[in-house]
Amino acid sequence: MERALVWLGMALVAMGLLTAGMGLLLGVWGRGGGRLLPGDIVIQRPGFTFVFPIVTSLVLSAALSVVLWIVAMIRR
Repeated sequence: MERALVWLGMALVAMGLLTAGMGLLLGVWGRGGGRLLPGDIVIQRPGFTFVFPIVTSLVLSAALSVVLWIVAMIRR
């Protein structure tokens, strides 16, 4: 029973951190108008716009990797 409560507490903390992180991300995204990070590729031609958010993808990948690494360390 005690072990289940510890896991429940950790799950609630993880969900809270995830919710706070998503709120922060959406707040920044909404205020910035969805601006891209420096280094993202944008090609504009008449009647055509191509956006390749390479730096944004790298930042999100690194953040997700850290979160999953922490989850894996907790599960051990």
